[in-house]
Amino acid sequence: MGGVTGIEFIELLARDASAVEFEGPVLAARSAGASTETIAELERAKGLALQVRAVLEARRRRESELSALYETANDLAALTDLDAVLQAIVNRARQLLQSDVAYLTLNDEGQGDTYMRVTEGVLTASFRAVRLPMGAGLGGLVAQKATPYSTADYFEDERFRHTRSIDSAVADEGLKSILGVPLLLGRQVIGVLYAANRSVRPFGREEVALLVSLAAHAAIAIDSARLLAETQQALSELEAASEMLKSHTDNVERAADAHDRLMRIVLRGGGVDDVVREVRAVLGGDVLVVDITGEVIAADGDGSPQPHELVVAEKSLATSATAEGDGVISAPVLAGADQFGALLLRRTVDLHESDRRILERSALVTALLLLFRRSVAEAEGRVRGELLEDLLTGADRDPEGLQERARVLGSNLQQPHAVVVVQLTGDRARVSQAAAYAAGVNGGFAGIREGHLVVVLPDRTAHEAAKIVEDGLRPATGAAFTAGAAGPAGGPAAIVAAYQEARQCLGALVALGRTDRIATAGDLGFVGLLLGGDHRPDAFVRSTLGPVVEYDAARRTQLVETLEAYFRVGGNLSRTAAELHLHVNTVTQRLDRVAKLLGEEWTEPGRQLEVQLALRLHRLTG
Repeated sequence: MGGVTGIEFIELLARDASAVEFEGPVLAARSAGASTETIAELERAKGLALQVRAVLEARRRRESELSALYETANDLAALTDLDAVLQAIVNRARQLLQSDVAYLTLNDEGQGDTYMRVTEGVLTASFRAVRLPMGAGLGGLVAQKATPYSTADYFEDERFRHTRSIDSAVADEGLKSILGVPLLLGRQVIGVLYAANRSVRPFGREEVALLVSLAAHAAIAIDSARLLAETQQALSELEAASEMLKSHTDNVERAADAHDRLMRIVLRGGGVDDVVREVRAVLGGDVLVVDITGEVIAADGDGSPQPHELVVAEKSLATSATAEGDGVISAPVLAGADQFGALLLRRTVDLHESDRRILERSALVTALLLLFRRSVAEAEGRVRGELLEDLLTGADRDPEGLQERARVLGSNLQQPHAVVVVQLTGDRARVSQAAAYAAGVNGGFAGIREGHLVVVLPDRTAHEAAKIVEDGLRPATGAAFTAGAAGPAGGPAAIVAAYQEARQCLGALVALGRTDRIATAGDLGFVGLLLGGDHRPDAFVRSTLGPVVEYDAARRTQLVETLEAYFRVGGNLSRTAAELHLHVNTVTQRLDRVAKLLGEEWTEPGRQLEVQLALRLHRLTG
């Protein structure tokens, strides 16, 4: 073979000529009367050139398939709704294999079969409704064996156990050739991905490998969507995303490193503060997480959001997409339909696309961590609410049992507790959830009882506890906050008494029409006794005269008797001393002690009226 002839084949390869064009040099040599040896050599060169062309074509095809798989992975990673994920998988399978039909079945562990979940290109309703028992038909065998199966002509293939229902559905759809591959999560088959044609056509190894690769991405995407809905296994999505990104550009490797950091946070049970620190370490700049009201949840750097930054955060939440403003970029912190807030990054330079994805993934992990935290808080809130209900309804039946249950929750009922009873307004579920969170973070209890919200907080005065509850509920109620408060009181019985007192104060406020107010028994005085719903004199006596009564009981003194005599004689010290057969100095000393216990203002006219009423009620109630 001459050198010119060899160059012709190389030129054909260089310009990606069609296979038929490689016959040209051979035909030209024959026309020129070349020898048999020359023709044979040309045939051999042609064969080698066609082999090289086939290898190049296969590599181009593989490169195209890998590019399509990468695009598929990106598409699937951007979806969070399970139906959208499944539809995207089936659409891509049909496009990549250029098949007439593509469909996906998922396993039903309860019924032990696999059912049709999503279809593309299917024409008949019977095919969409078919269910495949494990081991029956091609799909049932794939689901059972966890191995790909294909057939060029399904009805002529005896490898599969044919059933009337399956064959009828396949016949109605007019399918002939079918390829099915398992969707695997580890060793578990969760479903089957299919490509099918209405003509007899065998599937090549490359097509099987391509659908297997797509099924691998599909299985991960399905699992990720489920995890987002269930809030339990978000790590798989991050791991799958980082594994896909590690094999690409330096920017993608950087994103994978960020994903690894976020995974470690999830694995070790970290919080939003950890995410904020990692985002700043990877991307630089100040990082903040704000809730939907603009309050800072976590920050690394300057933790005070500026007004224009909150505007960007609101925009990202309104559009459920990343938004940029003057020196700040905001990624919404979302979990399904739940909006938790926004992740803000202050940067003086533009973000690369991979950095943007890092920020968005960090926002997703933040949402999951907040969702985990809310789930834990809700669970603990339910337990605390049950304890509160049992405390208010049966404190005298099993006080030791109540205290033991409180100790398990990290609380001590013997500590002084304040009780706040709130008139319910707004969305009952949101108010209850907000109250449970406010109580939980302060070591207290919350629940709804007899149409009112009850919150019990340790180591707080009545007014302090009411302010904490008001601040926690305002975002949820958005309306007037009316509450009665009492305490602090230690021990189950005393806490129940404080609850009754707080409820009576609330009843008095409602009777007076004083909404958007907080009141204690001390604020209301005898008005609370007259207008409160329960009319409990013991609560009024305890709030007005309690320190004096307790002092007498502890020291065996007669301060109450002295006060009664003092008021009987119109406040005259000499007559009081004469009636009690005491020296005037002794009476003066006793009244000084009363002033220390009740406060110097006890001698003011309005206060004296309340003290006299409390003395009378104390005497009448024994």
